[in-house]
Amino acid sequence: MNADASNCRRADARAWVHEAIGRLARETARSADTHLLKIDLPGFPGIDFYFKDEAAHPSGSLKHRLARSLYLYALCNGRLCEGQAVVDASSGSTAISEAWFARLLGLSFTAVMPACTAPAKIRAVEALGGTCDLVDDPARVHTRAAEHAARGACHLDQFGLAERATDWRGNNNIAESIIQQMACEPQPYPTWIVCGAGTGGTSATIGRYLRYRRLPTRLCVAEPAGSGFAHGWRRRDPAARASQPTVIEGIGRPCVEPCFLFDVVDAVVEVPDAASIAAMYLLEQLIGRRYGGSSGTNLVACLQLAAAMRARGECGSIVSLLCDRGERYAQTLFDPAWLAAHGLDPVPWRRTLDAGLAGGHWHPPTP
Repeated sequence: MNADASNCRRADARAWVHEAIGRLARETARSADTHLLKIDLPGFPGIDFYFKDEAAHPSGSLKHRLARSLYLYALCNGRLCEGQAVVDASSGSTAISEAWFARLLGLSFTAVMPACTAPAKIRAVEALGGTCDLVDDPARVHTRAAEHAARGACHLDQFGLAERATDWRGNNNIAESIIQQMACEPQPYPTWIVCGAGTGGTSATIGRYLRYRRLPTRLCVAEPAGSGFAHGWRRRDPAARASQPTVIEGIGRPCVEPCFLFDVVDAVVEVPDAASIAAMYLLEQLIGRRYGGSSGTNLVACLQLAAAMRARGECGSIVSLLCDRGERYAQTLFDPAWLAAHGLDPVPWRRTLDAGLAGGHWHPPTP
């Protein structure tokens, strides 16, 4: 047992823990819920599209909810005490949110991330007072985070703890928020909820909540083509590995992380990177704001599901997530030179998307 763990058990340490939990509770009370934006797509009559703007959180992404839950989990389990350093492995958005909460609690924070992470994300962590430990080999981020923990830091461990740190029965989790916001809509119980899978925590929370509430809504996970989770879900193989890399940060893990729960996911849609990028640009046209690549991945999956519904003559509603701000990708996904250097051409996919919006169908471009 390290000294920090022993210090967390001191009787006088409880007062700081209580105050820290109080700060998190007050932050939650001050934060209004994120907006559920409705988008009308004329090519899909009878199908309503909604996008929950998780980029509106104070730390700028869906991961704000997860970071709060991870800190609460660490505090309530006696793993985090006053003055203790905090560490986690993250490609960016989770790290930004964790750095935001570390500053709120007066703690130092280190993000272990791949060296290829978008520069804007690295700057955002540092602007919040965090430190970035950049690792050349992305496969080593977990090992490096464990090394920090061995020196006494509290490892928030988003990949290992996301599905258990979040209260899936309620407590304003993202699934409960969606269902409450949909209550007054014409088709209040979505046919589908679509999300990506980074840690697997969001899909686990939504899938469990839908079952807990006995709702007819199905859960679709939108993934970069060839991801570890996509292969693992289809084969129910926790040892599955990705068959190709992706430039869409935050999702498309190379392996099946511990928090991925296969059996709460009803469908997986694999999306090529160029299609995600084309849809990311389309979102800016539809909503008037820039969002990141994973939001584009979600949109593509929504359109595929809607096209299948329309072909079967079904009506209903589809809800998905806008995960983070597009400004974080100004030097990568929104930079034509960067795309060209990585051999990515979103133009053919943009034609597919525009045709699909107009005609309510899905016909991918011919390779």
